[in-house]
Amino acid sequence: MFSIEHLNRLREHELSHLLPYLVDKGRILEIGGGSGIQAKRLSEAGCDIVSVDVQDSCYVEDRVFPVIDYDGYRLPFADESFDIVFSSNVLEHIPHLDRFQAEIKRVLRPGGHCVHVMPTGAWRTWTSVAHYVEFGQRVGQVAWQMLPRTLSPRAILANARNCVGQLAGIGKAYLYPPRHGETGNALTEIYTFSRRYWIRHFERNGYEVEEASPMGLFYTGHMVLGSRWSMTSRTTVSRFLGSACVLYRVRPRADEH
Repeated sequence: MFSIEHLNRLREHELSHLLPYLVDKGRILEIGGGSGIQAKRLSEAGCDIVSVDVQDSCYVEDRVFPVIDYDGYRLPFADESFDIVFSSNVLEHIPHLDRFQAEIKRVLRPGGHCVHVMPTGAWRTWTSVAHYVEFGQRVGQVAWQMLPRTLSPRAILANARNCVGQLAGIGKAYLYPPRHGETGNALTEIYTFSRRYWIRHFERNGYEVEEASPMGLFYTGHMVLGSRWSMTSRTTVSRFLGSACVLYRVRPRADEH
């Protein structure tokens, strides 16, 4: 089940991998800041960072850092305002991404670059698997509720009807894993979240890809075990099941800036 606390732990762990790419590298713009937890930690580490997110972000009520609202299209900054544009698990949620890449380049200073953290095809695959694990958990919870707490036939029948209704709703909700991003479906995302796909995307939009490296942490979009599974174990498992995210460091080609 979703937990903002567990999500924050994952993101903060990933920040330890990101710090060398961001600390003392100039002025940073974070796109899709969410609750602002990463911007807060980066600011505490000495980064000069500004964070933006869309006005209807799901994390507005959880903000711990000043996140600037914007319309999702036009970044509210002058040309050549930042040395780095940073995002974490955001680009796949932008439906007009090709156009938005031009907006990112507009606010980058000459010589600037981008650091983007993106989910992987492995993350997509295991998230689909975890979708059905969570389905089993939900069914198990309802099955437990079906155990009779009273000997009254009327109460037993009413409880059974209620539980059957819940099971039908759960079955409908979990019939097929939903897509995570803005295009395709859970199956096609295995490819559209791959390194090959994103490298081609960046190159098509006028960037040089300087690095595309795994973050070295395993998790899925369903928090089946949550904090009960240590970061050390997740790091070890990522070597076999794949990293949840890849770090892309890209720079506008000289003829694009």
